[in-house]
Amino acid sequence: MNLSKKWLKDYVDFDATDKEFADALTLSGSKVEGFETEGAELKNIVVGHLLQIEHHPDADTLWICQLDVGEDEPVQIVTSAQNLKVGDYVPVAKHKSVVAGGHHIEKGKLRGVLSKGMMCSVAELGLTVHDFPYAIEDGIFVLGDDCKKVPGMDIHEAIGLNDTVTEFEITSNRPDCLSVIGLARETAATFGTKLNVKEPVVKPGHGDVNDMLKVTIEAPEKCYRYVGAVVENVRVKPSPLWMRERLRASGVRPINNIVDITNYVMLEYGQPMHAFDLRFLKGGEVIVRNAVNGESITTLDGEVRELDDTMLVIADAEKPVAVAGVMGGEYSGIMDDTTTIVFESACFNGASVRRTAKKLGMRTEASARYEKELNPHDCHRTLNRALELVQLLDAGDVVNGAVDCNKVVKEQTVLDFDPEWVNNFIGINLGADEQKKILEALDFEVKDGKIYVPFFRNDIEHKADISEEIARFYGYGNIPNRPLSGTANAKLTDRQKLIRQLDSALIGCGLTEIYTYSFVSPKSVDKIRVPENSDLRKFVVISNPLGDDTSVMRTIAVPSMLDVLSKNYNNRNLDAALYEIATEYISRGTEELPLEKQSVIIGMYGKDVDFYSIKGTVEEILKNAGVYGYDVVPVKDNPTYHPGRCAMLTIDGEELAVIGEIHPDVSEAYGFGTRVYIASISVEVIEKYRNDRKTYTALPKFPALTRDLAFVCKKEHTVLELEKRISNAVGSLLEDISLFDIYEGSQIPKGMKSVAFSLKLRSNERTLKDTEADEAVNRAIKALNELGITLRS
Repeated sequence: MNLSKKWLKDYVDFDATDKEFADALTLSGSKVEGFETEGAELKNIVVGHLLQIEHHPDADTLWICQLDVGEDEPVQIVTSAQNLKVGDYVPVAKHKSVVAGGHHIEKGKLRGVLSKGMMCSVAELGLTVHDFPYAIEDGIFVLGDDCKKVPGMDIHEAIGLNDTVTEFEITSNRPDCLSVIGLARETAATFGTKLNVKEPVVKPGHGDVNDMLKVTIEAPEKCYRYVGAVVENVRVKPSPLWMRERLRASGVRPINNIVDITNYVMLEYGQPMHAFDLRFLKGGEVIVRNAVNGESITTLDGEVRELDDTMLVIADAEKPVAVAGVMGGEYSGIMDDTTTIVFESACFNGASVRRTAKKLGMRTEASARYEKELNPHDCHRTLNRALELVQLLDAGDVVNGAVDCNKVVKEQTVLDFDPEWVNNFIGINLGADEQKKILEALDFEVKDGKIYVPFFRNDIEHKADISEEIARFYGYGNIPNRPLSGTANAKLTDRQKLIRQLDSALIGCGLTEIYTYSFVSPKSVDKIRVPENSDLRKFVVISNPLGDDTSVMRTIAVPSMLDVLSKNYNNRNLDAALYEIATEYISRGTEELPLEKQSVIIGMYGKDVDFYSIKGTVEEILKNAGVYGYDVVPVKDNPTYHPGRCAMLTIDGEELAVIGEIHPDVSEAYGFGTRVYIASISVEVIEKYRNDRKTYTALPKFPALTRDLAFVCKKEHTVLELEKRISNAVGSLLEDISLFDIYEGSQIPKGMKSVAFSLKLRSNERTLKDTEADEAVNRAIKALNELGITLRS
């Protein structure tokens, strides 16, 4: 919301600099985003009176002008403008001046004739012909009678370009502050001054509005109130300068007096209005109803909008003429030949307006206000204000009366006035009279131990809300510190504890955490070669996405990790080791919410990184989480990974993790010039099989015996398979088994490999004898012999 300081001063008198005003309103709850003075970049531009014009001796299209700019001698300026005559008053940018856009003007010669500045157009003042309708767009701005014409006067003062505009961020619970009067009320309460808002006065007109207009509300649950009035003999013309100035400062383009009145009232009272051309309302009838499926309307912006039966429209006897609360139809606007208009001041259901605006993809100043739930009790007053302005601007002849269709009566909120409760709740000691004074400054009525909440404050429902009003004007900085009361019994869930444990372990392994968006492009799975018939392509589609690249929820987080790794690689980071505990969204194929799965995604590349680096990291993470007894099997059919450098970890038949080097085609798609390794670990499976019990094991009392064994086996046999056979055969005497060599070469038959293990044997009860160790080793050899695996000689 942009607030004009000049406009604000109509309703409240206060003494503060722009900075003090911004700070004070922010501290009292109306957040100021910033402020600026209109035309602040314009420097050394004054009013000039054109005294003499003569042709340039060496150029047919140039004129030499003498201007009075309030100095002892006239200023000579050479121009090519053709719309000037002696006696005109124009803006003059003198030597060493600055015009709009930051352009500097200095004296110089044009075809040998000295020019000591420049006469300005409206564009060179940062304005448009909407601000001054009589100005010529491609010519010099000749000041009209609505400007001050004093030679040498600063141009800001002469044309009214000297307002201060303050930008507010208005929260959704305070639609009353989307108005000049609402912010004036906050200003008056903040500075302890009086709010001066006069009730609109409409002079008696002619005729009876009921003879010309009929209003019917067929959807009372979406339209609480509709008030209409008629103005005849409309005289469409530009608005006066003071109104154009205020609209411009508020960020609204002036159009003509009728349209400007509706915008002016909306900004002043926060209640949107609309003006219909009566000749386009068939039968002089307004019907507020739901649209019919298949209906369409061409809105004021020239777009054809398809409607459905969830949308509220303003219709005449035949067709929709406006989308209620959003925008009027193309024939509902004010034209140069409009003679009779209907003013609309209505209150619509906020949720209905918001849904309609979203479906149609059009959010307007009106819809932004309506969707926050406005006060139906303001409809008649804002209509009267519009009619008052019609009479003030001589824009038409008002027809007596108004058609007021009030279907829903909103009851006033009444709360107990309990100063002691408020003091205890906030932690202050403020008397009842002081609390009452604050509330009455905000238009609350306090009497007989009750607080009568004004209708425009639909956010006030409880004594806690009253406490907030007291606190913000008492001053948050004045509230003393005190210990928190009560006790907190909150604790982490098992899943939250696990996530923290995993985070700690991942960081301990030297990985850096990343965060990526859960909404992605449906093409993301193409880059990792996901098959066309894969369930990973069954996305949860976002209804109103920011764009195609963020239109679905991800079913797999690997592309997100690869995007980050690719960015690092292409920014010449020589190595990277990253992780994310990511959420993946699996569609259930119905209107149910998707299944949300969490996975630990690890990504690595670099000089010293290989398959075993990421495998070791995964094993360390699982060990830290207390997950043991998983199997490692090679995977050759996962299209995302290299067919010979990928493995899956399973436990009781469930997929625990996938580890591997990405497929060369995937690497090429992401622009890698090095090998990249990815691991995906299921958090759900970790949680299911983890053992977080810590068992104390005493230091061994007896020495250990070691035996080294090398076996010759087929290449298809995995190390894990051999380890399990050995462990089961040796039994409880085996304290540790570790692989220390794999060999393939001339000394080993073709298609075979040598796998060497070191076994550490120990008893907790006695010192082992060599014979016991040999027996254990023989059991291991025998167990492997059953698979055709022999001891290497």
